[in-house]
Amino acid sequence: MTAPTVEDLLRELTPQVLGVLVRRHGRFEGCEDAVQEAVLAATAQWPAEGVPNNPRGWLVTVASRRLIDEMRSDHARREREAATATEVVPEDVPDTDDSLVLLFLCCHPTLTAASQTALTLRAVGGLTTAEIARAFLVPEATMAARISRAKQRIKAAGSTFRLPDGAEREERLRVVLQVLYLIFNEGYTASSGSRLHRPDLAQEAIRLVRMVHAQLPEDGEVAGLLALMLLTHARREARTTAAGDLVPLDEQDRTRWDHAMIDEGTELVKAALAGQALGPYQLQAAIAATHADAATAEQTNWPQVHALYLILERIAPNPMVTLNRAIALAETEGPRAGLALLATLASDQRLAGHHRLLSVRAHLREKAGDTTGAYEDYRRAAKSTASLAEQRYLESRASRAKG
Repeated sequence: MTAPTVEDLLRELTPQVLGVLVRRHGRFEGCEDAVQEAVLAATAQWPAEGVPNNPRGWLVTVASRRLIDEMRSDHARREREAATATEVVPEDVPDTDDSLVLLFLCCHPTLTAASQTALTLRAVGGLTTAEIARAFLVPEATMAARISRAKQRIKAAGSTFRLPDGAEREERLRVVLQVLYLIFNEGYTASSGSRLHRPDLAQEAIRLVRMVHAQLPEDGEVAGLLALMLLTHARREARTTAAGDLVPLDEQDRTRWDHAMIDEGTELVKAALAGQALGPYQLQAAIAATHADAATAEQTNWPQVHALYLILERIAPNPMVTLNRAIALAETEGPRAGLALLATLASDQRLAGHHRLLSVRAHLREKAGDTTGAYEDYRRAAKSTASLAEQRYLESRASRAKG
């Protein structure tokens, strides 16, 4: 078995093994550290020695021993440790998969969005602290401290290892999906750095949503989020040039899109929209499917895209939704109509100075013939983003507008 396959297997098994330990010992922080140590041991041993016949049991055994050693070293808890310090053999490992319970725990409402994201990637995604730090371009020590604080907050909140009931479960599921959505977005369009996207992070988000979908197959919003990710990630090969420069959607070579991924996403959208409830991820997936259905940019059904954004704006009002609707409106009624809608966002502090607002306004001004205004907005947008790929693209558009 090759190293990449070992890596995939470990990422799949990490939340399962952590669930076993937390159910058995009830110490999330200590269990999570022990599982990480077991995963590191497997990363070193399995490629050279081969994957054991029961890899899940192997990880549980190693992680349990690490946890027990740690418990034995704590003199204040010696009596408790003596009662719980029993050897674990692979045959002891239950078949239950607590990955969804872990996701709910990592997305505890007492945590910030950044902490939820980091803890989810480590405890459920199986990424090391160093990998997460690299993904978000922060020092490893900073990310380690963030993860440690998150685990301490969960401990202080007295959280129990179970799926919430009723309304609390629905509310927590929305948080889980939002966290996975944020992870995917950071992977699809990196907020900073030299690369436009980080495919490994986007793929990890897709894997985690697949896991949730497998456990909640009837949930329309889970299916909608998976469809949205697939339909969006399908464009990845066409989004950049060989030099890594951004290629906008209307200029992409659509033959390079992953059509198998598009087909899967489209089928998921159809199934999700057939349900009684309609949520924001389902609508965003329907918009992505409309773009994917067009063989060329000119064949895009813009009236349908605009209608879907109108519905999305009603059920989940958000300035980014309005901004995207302005693009669709400009395609159906002309750039000045789009600019008029953008003007309604001028006083929204959530978008003040945001490069996305500036770049869309620049694009619509350019289409309306206001090249001076377009040049100014493109330049301001380029200065407002930390993404080097986006900076290069916006500066090239500014040069084009200036003539």
